[in-house]
Amino acid sequence: MRTLAAILLVTAITGSRLEAQYDRRYEVGLFGAFTKYDKTFGLADKIGGGVRFSYAVTPMIGLEVEALFQSPQDVTASTQIEPMIGAGSLVINTLNASRMTIYVLGGYSRLDFGATNPYRFTDGGFHGGAGAKFYMSSRFALRFEARGIYTPQTNSTFGQKATHLVASAGFAFFQPDAAPAADADHDGVADKNDACPDTPRGATVDKRGCPADADGDGVLNGIDACPNTPTGATVDATGCPHDQDGDKVFDGIDQCPDTPAGVAVDAKGCPIAAAAAAAPAGPADSDGDGVNDLLDKCPDTPAGAKVDATGCPIDSDHDGVWDGLDKCPDTPPGATVDASGCPSDSDGDKVFDGIDRCPNTPPGTPVDAFGCPADTDKDGVPDSLDKCPNTPVGIQVDANGCPIEHDTDGDGVVDSQDRCPNTPPGSRVDQFGCLLLFEERAVTPAPPGAPPARPTLILQGVNFQTGRSVLTASSYAVLDQVAASLVANPEIRIEIAGYTDSTGSKLTNMRLSMGRAGAVQHYLARKGVSPMRMKARGFGASGYIASNKTPDGRAQNRRVELHKLN
Repeated sequence: MRTLAAILLVTAITGSRLEAQYDRRYEVGLFGAFTKYDKTFGLADKIGGGVRFSYAVTPMIGLEVEALFQSPQDVTASTQIEPMIGAGSLVINTLNASRMTIYVLGGYSRLDFGATNPYRFTDGGFHGGAGAKFYMSSRFALRFEARGIYTPQTNSTFGQKATHLVASAGFAFFQPDAAPAADADHDGVADKNDACPDTPRGATVDKRGCPADADGDGVLNGIDACPNTPTGATVDATGCPHDQDGDKVFDGIDQCPDTPAGVAVDAKGCPIAAAAAAAPAGPADSDGDGVNDLLDKCPDTPAGAKVDATGCPIDSDHDGVWDGLDKCPDTPPGATVDASGCPSDSDGDKVFDGIDRCPNTPPGTPVDAFGCPADTDKDGVPDSLDKCPNTPVGIQVDANGCPIEHDTDGDGVVDSQDRCPNTPPGSRVDQFGCLLLFEERAVTPAPPGAPPARPTLILQGVNFQTGRSVLTASSYAVLDQVAASLVANPEIRIEIAGYTDSTGSKLTNMRLSMGRAGAVQHYLARKGVSPMRMKARGFGASGYIASNKTPDGRAQNRRVELHKLN
């Protein structure tokens, strides 16, 4: 019991130092060891080496595992064994200093003697010991230890129990110390958590890092050598009040600071009536402000107002109500106040009248620092009415604060419904904003025996390289619009018809017209139009729409048409 009491006493004394050890939470060690086996085992004392790993659960308690490997030793003329010891321990730090730790430990050990008779067995046992660590730096220490291993029931044929001794010396390595949190004002609160980062040194602070001034004398707690100074007393840099005339009423409270020594005074520091009657008459003070009429530059000061050394009233918050009469002495500049110096808030938005630029804000409306309805997204609609409060800056909004629908390409279909948003100006479009390929109109009945007339679109601007079926780059814009319209109207099926002028042989023209129709079909398919909705045909020089006798007429006849099939 005396030993345990001594350990607890030492631990209590060094408790603050335990934190340093706790900072070295993870330890990895390398060590050499000397093992003295139980005499009944008939083994020589051997040196060996091992490794260990420790973790500090608390500043006082840690957990540790280790493995010890022995050097080989002969057991017969032709065989050797290499014993190994593994252990798990509970470590208790009984003493921690800045450069040294003393500890005790206990736990369970496992001894493996190999696979050679008569040492083909493994024992379990309990161990206990003590040791010390000597810190060379925050990350490195020398460690020395001694322990005993007791096996209450050995598995060997040498006896029923055994005791082994192990002494070790080695090195311990720790993780780097955590970098201390920055604390610019040295008040014990890290800068990242410090709400008052410029606290004077020595001031007492709360958990937010802010100082207090319990007696309200302007000197912070911790620096204030006189923490219970009465309110209103004048104090020096240490927070202690003065009593210039020695009447035991502190300066600042003393309304008669020049009272002669020995004269009885009242709580205000002024001579009491009896004493005043016996004393010579002093200078008059008509307005009772503590400044005699000879020095008083403001002889009509209202009763109760605080005055400066010249007898003139002070108005610290510049609200027009003198200090001493002002019940709200910290009114913000510009606020409208009543006769007592307190500001009013007519609309109850917590922004004082006089500062409030919107004095009639409806109750419950969130306001900014000027008392006007808050408009977080700056769209001109107050947050209380804004149904779309996160509108990007610059977007035109309606009365509810929501973006007004736009029609970027000016085709009469708003962007949110426009499936073809880049229709060329002036294009006729359908309800989806896509190029109107086939307009519905009255069709003249076909003559008897002739095929019925089909809605047809001539692809103006779709051109090919001379004498080839390769599309020119200028054709892509037209075909892109056609493809977008077909994708937006999936029910339409079309025939792509190619035509040539009468120049060249009939076979050549037929092959060329078919190739050109196929080129248009392939382009539209790449743009998302299903090939199942399209078929391509070449008609050669047939079906001309202008005379083939003029260059202009032949140019019109070289064309690709879309025929609506349904």
